Amino acid sequence: MRRFLWVAAWAALALVAFGSATRADIKIRLGKAQAQTFAFVPADVGIEAGIFKKHGVDVEISNFGGDARLLQALTADAIDIALGGGPTLAFVAKGTPMLGVAALADAPGTIMLVVLKDGPVKTEDDLKGRTVSVSTKGSLTDWLGQELSRSHGWGNDGIKIAPLGTPGAQVAALKTKQIDGVITETSTVFKLEEEGSGRILVRFGDRIKDFHVHGIYASKAMIAKNPEAIRAFLAAWFESVQYMRDHKDQTIDIAARVSDVSKTVATRNYEELMPIFNKTGHFNPKALDVLARSFVESGALPEKPDMSKLYTEEFLPKK
Repeated sequence: MRRFLWVAAWAALALVAFGSATRADIKIRLGKAQAQTFAFVPADVGIEAGIFKKHGVDVEISNFGGDARLLQALTADAIDIALGGGPTLAFVAKGTPMLGVAALADAPGTIMLVVLKDGPVKTEDDLKGRTVSVSTKGSLTDWLGQELSRSHGWGNDGIKIAPLGTPGAQVAALKTKQIDGVITETSTVFKLEEEGSGRILVRFGDRIKDFHVHGIYASKAMIAKNPEAIRAFLAAWFESVQYMRDHKDQTIDIAARVSDVSKTVATRNYEELMPIFNKTGHFNPKALDVLARSFVESGALPEKPDMSKLYTEEFLPKK
């Protein structure tokens, strides 16, 4: 009997060990639209804090130069889950094989309009007829520039929009006074302020409240073959966001390193942007309606799509 109990105990331990190993073997290839975007830092924090491992997920991160390349990788089955812009939902309607699985961040606090500190633009009224750069035509930054123009009653083109690609190219054009402002992510903006050459003119997060500036997307292949992996990833993600709230110093250190910015810039990102993280991942109907309107106004889609077909909430953590 003792020998039987001893063998049974070892068998139970072996099963536990085997189960743990199996859970730890859940591999997820994660893509970020931009390496420096603070909204995507929870992935790095969760890895370093051991949160994803605790949930049995092994995350491998790849960084891409924008949402277009991110979606190319997802379509080519090079990644399983993507961290991208909220307006990227439009590409589900265009046939990209994915679904939105969580609202990552809400008000567009990650995007600002910066001008030269000693330049001619002093107020928003000074932007009329002037040129402001964005990443690409049809992008979120493009739509925000047009929305700013419309809010002043100038129509879609009261502010001239110049798609110039990377933040580096846009900053170079600003410093050489080829353009009058740049609409881009906060790390670039704060760097310009830190060096004394830039000044924030517009915080888009203060102007647009109902929005989803960033989202989490899963490939349809991953949804079909391993839905539990998506559930585990999302549970770890939201636990990582809470860890960031509770561990400011550790988060800032990680953000400065992975985003390649100074600790000052990382601190400003933390203090400005932590409030925009969605706490549950649930999509807001009002935000979805604004996104649907942006798809049409930016030229991404000819008409508003049925937004309910572009995302699912079935993988979100249960309360």
